[in-house]
Amino acid sequence: MLLTVLSVVLFCGFSHQHSFPKPLPQEEEQHWLQILQTGSPQEQKEAKDQLILHNLRLVAHIAKKYTTAQKDAEELISIGTVGLIKAIRTYDTEKKIRLASYASRCIENEILMHLRALKKTQNEISLYDPVGTDRDGNEIVMLDIINMDPPDFAGEIDLAIQSEKMRKAIQTVLTPREHFVIALRYGLGTYDTYTQQEIAAKLGISRSYVSRIEKKALQKLCRALSDHQG
Repeated sequence: MLLTVLSVVLFCGFSHQHSFPKPLPQEEEQHWLQILQTGSPQEQKEAKDQLILHNLRLVAHIAKKYTTAQKDAEELISIGTVGLIKAIRTYDTEKKIRLASYASRCIENEILMHLRALKKTQNEISLYDPVGTDRDGNEIVMLDIINMDPPDFAGEIDLAIQSEKMRKAIQTVLTPREHFVIALRYGLGTYDTYTQQEIAAKLGISRSYVSRIEKKALQKLCRALSDHQG
């Protein structure tokens, strides 16, 4: 049934709601609804086709509210048609509600479910989405993180020890100016990270002078850590 209706839509080239057949008069709609309830299988099929075809304009009208581009309109009309078919299949003639009112809710629900599912899919994180870079500037994707080896706790402890040694060395072997330059260059303590040019502006000296201070300070730290290990 769905294939039949969509084939009609595509074959006729309907592009907007005014191209669809007009809604059935109430008496004729009731006639087809009655056949849908009591007719033979062939008559019921014909009744469904008529009710679907003459309510496609309703589908187009509702789909238009959620359309952002022409290609979206065709897709949403197809999705809305599914809701229309469900409405006709489940419509209860005993209830005091028009088919169009009942179908409107089913059509809109079908479209909204489709849009929610589409949004959820778009928000899903792909295993190959980039999440950052490593120290060498290589791109890291989600799959890399999932496949990472368990953390090396021994290495983390050793790193913490080395960090404590470095903190003590900074406080003991560097001059106040060297300490300040290193703190700003590497964002130590409460400082942000600055470039050599930015530090030069803060101190009122040249960038090359800052570079020499940084190089000398790093050499001092390297020696201090080496002596401590020895």
